[in-house]
Amino acid sequence: MSINKKMFDLGNKRSVIRELFEFGKKRSAEIGAENVYDFSLGNPSVEPPKEINDTIKELINGDNTVLVHGYTSAQGDLSVRKAISDFINKNHGLNLTPDNIYMTCGAAASLTISLKAILNAGEECIVFAPFFTEYKVFIENAGGVLVKSMPRESDLQIDVEDFASKITEKTRAVIINSPNNPSGVVYTEETIKAIAYVLQEKSKQFGNTIYLISDEPYRELVYGNVKVPYLINYYKDTIVCYSYSKALSLPGERIGYIAVSPNAEDSKNLYLAICGAGRSLGYVCAPALFQKVVAKNVDKTCDISVYKENRDILLENLTNFGYTCVKPDGAFYLFIKTLEPNALEFCEKAKKYNILIVPCDDFGVEGYARISYCVSKERVVKSLPAFKALAEEYK
Repeated sequence: MSINKKMFDLGNKRSVIRELFEFGKKRSAEIGAENVYDFSLGNPSVEPPKEINDTIKELINGDNTVLVHGYTSAQGDLSVRKAISDFINKNHGLNLTPDNIYMTCGAAASLTISLKAILNAGEECIVFAPFFTEYKVFIENAGGVLVKSMPRESDLQIDVEDFASKITEKTRAVIINSPNNPSGVVYTEETIKAIAYVLQEKSKQFGNTIYLISDEPYRELVYGNVKVPYLINYYKDTIVCYSYSKALSLPGERIGYIAVSPNAEDSKNLYLAICGAGRSLGYVCAPALFQKVVAKNVDKTCDISVYKENRDILLENLTNFGYTCVKPDGAFYLFIKTLEPNALEFCEKAKKYNILIVPCDDFGVEGYARISYCVSKERVVKSLPAFKALAEEYK
């Protein structure tokens, strides 16, 4: 049988996160789900806002459900794209039109389409470690080459000097993810301004546009008065990849969008390349029902106080147990230094205590593990003795 070996390899070996999630299901069947402390998957545990289900009922019980379930324009329903562009303009002082918005099946599709629209074979895309593991798959599938920029070790903010050193004449795109998966770090406005300045100078130096892709599924998930800069306002050649999976707790509905900066160089042609990439990948007409659902709820967010409470419980207790934790200002992940240099071995030992956490080698850094705390408070509290016992094994 003749098949694409690279695709076979991707299908034959799941991501480290998915492997752990599948192990958790198997272990739960053996000893009961209540006895497995599964912190593997970033699967929201908070109910969607009430308005979401109300809107679904309203739409499917209406007089013309043919329109509700029918095809939209390839780039998304015009009224939906207008609702989203109007919302962005109101909140961030911009002048987007519906023809700056392309509706997608979540952030993964947004990223895949954007990279396909930008990259030619052999061109480079810089990512900031720690980074979401699938970036490598998405970049390479678009024919590009992933280049990793390492963070400041003290706080996992971007090391601007390291970043600048990684830009070459082959650099065509940069992906930034804030709040960050897996660390929960929110990149400061100072950092964003520095990144924008470097990109402007390097674009002039090499005579090429370098696009900044802002991966934003966690934008609304921030704690306290932390500001998440809207990157189009800082760098004109920006593409925003957004998903409603986290803000509205709709991960399984696969709905999001791409927003192309109206100020980007040749913005119209960039948008047309986005449309062409969506067409080439078969990502046209995102789920019609949920396009209409999110359009009516663009200003809603789920109750993130649940995540903040989980964060605070874990951060305080794990620090007391002897773990070193990077304080997350956003998302729903806690990034801890593993108690031995080999994160894979540490996470294997954690399984003895039925703790399932993700080793972060595939996230581009070594010696860390990710705890996904978008779970019930009960699971968090019940896991604490297990985390303590694991720490004591290293004393």
